[in-house]
Amino acid sequence: MDWQTYIDSKSEELYENVVEWRRHFHQYPELSNREFETATMVAEHLRSLGIEVETEVAHTGVVGVLRGGKPGPVVGLRADMDALPVKERVDIPFASQAVGEYMGNEVPVMHACGHDTHIAILMGVAEMLAAQKEELPGTVKFIFQPAEEGTPPGEEGGAEMMVEEGVLTNPDVDAVFGLHIYSQSPVGTITYRSGSIMAASNRFSIDVMGAQTHGSQPWGGVDPIVASAQIINNLQSVVSRQTELTKEAAVITVGIIDAGVRNNIIPETAYMEGTIRTLDTEMQEKLFEQMHRTVEYTAKSFGAEAKLTIYDGYPITYNDPDLTARMAPTLKRVAGPENAIVINAITGAEDFSFFQKEVPGLYFFIGGMPAGMNPEDAAPHHTPDFYIEEEGMKTGLRAMANLTIDYMMEN
Repeated sequence: MDWQTYIDSKSEELYENVVEWRRHFHQYPELSNREFETATMVAEHLRSLGIEVETEVAHTGVVGVLRGGKPGPVVGLRADMDALPVKERVDIPFASQAVGEYMGNEVPVMHACGHDTHIAILMGVAEMLAAQKEELPGTVKFIFQPAEEGTPPGEEGGAEMMVEEGVLTNPDVDAVFGLHIYSQSPVGTITYRSGSIMAASNRFSIDVMGAQTHGSQPWGGVDPIVASAQIINNLQSVVSRQTELTKEAAVITVGIIDAGVRNNIIPETAYMEGTIRTLDTEMQEKLFEQMHRTVEYTAKSFGAEAKLTIYDGYPITYNDPDLTARMAPTLKRVAGPENAIVINAITGAEDFSFFQKEVPGLYFFIGGMPAGMNPEDAAPHHTPDFYIEEEGMKTGLRAMANLTIDYMMEN
């Protein structure tokens, strides 16, 4: 069977359906761990194709298993399903008017990161491969994952929970592929990288303990706000002066600082929260040690005390070098050699990394920006003006299907 010709023609044939699915998901988005209607639609579609379906995986996840008529490896294909608490400003007929609940508040909901396109693409790939089930040389697991954007406080979910619940076993997955559409690269392009492609992400908090006093007499106490200000500055020197940035990038950002109740009272405590992004495990461990030392001794220099807590987060999204080298020709064939571009690492994070910790994986980006547009004029992800050119989904269809078949044929 000429799989390449079949995939190309089938991608064109299915494109209108894929667009229709994507627009439905875009108009009716759902927040993390709340993808109930999305999951129902996905499961019904997979069942209609004769695919074995399991629902309620990691709360709202859907897993479909397509067993081919010929022996071969097991390939995992992943699409994330959740949306964000963002109010849409894009003037399109299928703009979201949805609302949801986040941290006890009613919030607008929007697919402001393109996960709606990922769902539609994988539904299209499922239909494409199911139609040639008897010719398929292996098994495909279609993994529709909830909560990539992070679970609500106090809840579990996402890729980590799917792995814990055995999504990569029975049958055991040999390799896993995932994609993400990108609003600031042109339609028709594929960007990828061997090794670390996206950063590990860790939330941290700092509690600073001082001694309360009158604002007119700071010498009468210990000011946790001034100590916090210096802690923030010194944390930046951990990156700029203590981290080997020629090896990989690193970021420490303080995003929350909270202290005090009145303008003329120096409070007793201050609180900070932030994020750490790293692209190398050894650098990550060293950075954590330096942060603990910096926070502790900076606070002591002011007569204060401080406690740093670093929380578990997403691991590094790491593209297996051997798998990437073997599949790079597929990406180049799909997009054209000039449009399959090796990129620098990105300090954003992805919980696809939990799948890659267990089995070899390849994660890549497809372009979603209108041709000829200046990337600086394209709205970033997670913003109200985020926009995707739907034509980019054709590249996603062809890439995921060809990666699956090429990997199976090679193994």
